[in-house]
Parts: sequence; structure tokens; C-alpha cells
Amino acid sequence: MAENQTATAVNRKSRTGTVVSGKNDKTIVVKVERASRHPIYRKVIRRTKKYHAHDEANTATVGDLVRIEECRPMSRLKRWRLVEVLTEREVAEVSPERLDRGLVESVEHPSAQVDEPADASEEAV
Repeated sequence: MAENQTATAVNRKSRTGTVVSGKNDKTIVVKVERASRHPIYRKVIRRTKKYHAHDEANTATVGDLVRIEECRPMSRLKRWRLVEVLTEREVAEVSPERLDRGLVESVEHPSAQVDEPADASEEAV
């Protein structure tokens, strides 16, 4: 009987795709893209499909490349589970080179906003 259980685990479908949503708790939405040739025109057609997958530890984030595997139904839409995160998305370290002094002052003191841009537009007219 143990042989049958391991044999079914080997025969499960597996897909690789990109996480497009991770807002729900323990659930991710994975976009899987496949390409096939049109039978008559021989042009490559790209098709996408979204799968809802179970992510127990909430490890995957939007933009990650993940592998999902078929499993028992966990809810109305979830029939897949996260196997592994292949590559994590790269977060860009963006910092401004210099800040506008007026912007900094308006953020620090929101009640003391200066009306200079309105005056400058009146002078230009």
C-alpha cells in the first residue's frame, strides 16, 4: 500500500509561474504562461492561466518565481500547493540623491505651507 501512495505523489502535475497576488492569508495566485503553435498558421500563441495555491507559511511574495503542485481541494478555488520558491523578486534600493528643501519643509510643517507657486503663476500671466 505504501508503494501506491508514493506512486501517486510522483504522478502529480507541477507548474512553474510567477506570483501575481499574495493578499490573502495562506493563499497565493500564480500566473503560468505556456506557448504553443497554431495548428494552421504556425504562429506561436502565448496563453496564461491563474492558479490559486496554498502557501502555509506565507513565504511567497508578488513577483517571485515559484513551483506549485497539484493536491487535494482545499477550498472552492485552491487545488494547488506551493512546493518551493525558485527565485525571489529583486527589490530595488532606491534613494534620492538630494531632496527639494520646500518638500522637506512642507512634510515637517504641514500647517505652514507656502503659497509661492500660486503667486509665481500670477506673475507669469
